[in-house]
Amino acid sequence: MERRAQGLGGELRIETKVRNGWLEPVLASDHSVTVSDIVYTCHEQTIDRALAKFDLPDLTRDSLDGILTYCAEQRCAEVDATCPGCQRRCQAQGFATFEDFIADHKEIVIGDGTVRLCGSGTERAQAANLARLEKSWSGETYWYWARRILRKLRHGVRRGDVAGEAFDSDGATPVVILKDPQLADNIGMVARAMGNFGLDCLRLVAPRDGWPNDKARIAASGANYIIDHGQSFETLEGAISDLNWLAATTARQRDLRKPVMTPQQAVQEMRARIQRGERCGILFGRESSGLENIDVANADAVIMIPVNARFASVNLAQAALILGYEWLRDHQAATLGRVTKKERALESGLNMGHDRPASKAAVLQFFEHLEAELERLGFFNPPEKRPKIVTSLRSMFTRMAATDHEVRTLRGIVATLAAGKGKARKPAP
Repeated sequence: MERRAQGLGGELRIETKVRNGWLEPVLASDHSVTVSDIVYTCHEQTIDRALAKFDLPDLTRDSLDGILTYCAEQRCAEVDATCPGCQRRCQAQGFATFEDFIADHKEIVIGDGTVRLCGSGTERAQAANLARLEKSWSGETYWYWARRILRKLRHGVRRGDVAGEAFDSDGATPVVILKDPQLADNIGMVARAMGNFGLDCLRLVAPRDGWPNDKARIAASGANYIIDHGQSFETLEGAISDLNWLAATTARQRDLRKPVMTPQQAVQEMRARIQRGERCGILFGRESSGLENIDVANADAVIMIPVNARFASVNLAQAALILGYEWLRDHQAATLGRVTKKERALESGLNMGHDRPASKAAVLQFFEHLEAELERLGFFNPPEKRPKIVTSLRSMFTRMAATDHEVRTLRGIVATLAAGKGKARKPAP
């Protein structure tokens, strides 16, 4: 069966072929390529990298629109076709649990093959690691991915027009170095944390998904200047060659004779060195396993974040954010929250805004008003307790340090409780 995948930008012929007992939507020009292959590659890498990888004459940015539309609208359901790895396929297979999924396969190879899961089925599969397999066994929502890719294809990268500018001059902030980062999203989130706290310079060592990367730019959520100026190096030596001092982050104890510092201590050391004209850097390892001992050996010191000893693993972006927070915490240019045309910089303490503390005259008038109404309504009973109650009330309300607006509000409350308001107003005695 054949149909055309029609989208805004063009069309491409899609056929359905039986493979491994399942009806699958494939490209008419290359039956080995399923719709999910294209969607997955665009999602995990970039649109341009996907087009270069498949290198098909009829697969262009224009015709890609049609393929993505086909998937996004789940047109495969019209002919009961599914793609391998799609959640619709897994639902059709009827797997209720992860164990059911494993049992349906003859063998599932994990990573380099050291670990293999064996079942009673006939199919073979492969996964990068157990964590990834456990997350993806029930299938991916390829149609949702297709919708996101379509938005990028038609409208460009989110916040793509945002440039931004460096917080400080070149060399005035530590260089953040990510060695062997595995996910472009994590790189983007690190860049966002850097932008939050005034760290301008990002360097990558052998990023798995290549560089530059659109997914990193999206995850940076506006910290585009950090992504755009980020540099990629093949080796750690190349990334640190111009630095004078390097600190390596780790959660594991290392049998190396290195100074161990908290983030606060490391920032103090870097500030002193940068003021002397030195260039400093902070080294982070890959998400799954951190830094190797040989990487830490190249560092002048080790940074260890105070954590719960029973749960010490810190997300890559979280670790960068903690170091960034320490860096900016005492900087003279740091502000509490954002500053815009309508929002001024704040200082810690009570934010008065446009209000001001009430004068003693206003507060005393409130006391007289409150006490007069309480007297009229018989609150002070027996009368001899009146002085003590009045003292307590005045002490309590004085302690709140009310503003002008708050005193006026309190007087309005007393008046309403005493006489009512509007239709609820009480008749005069």
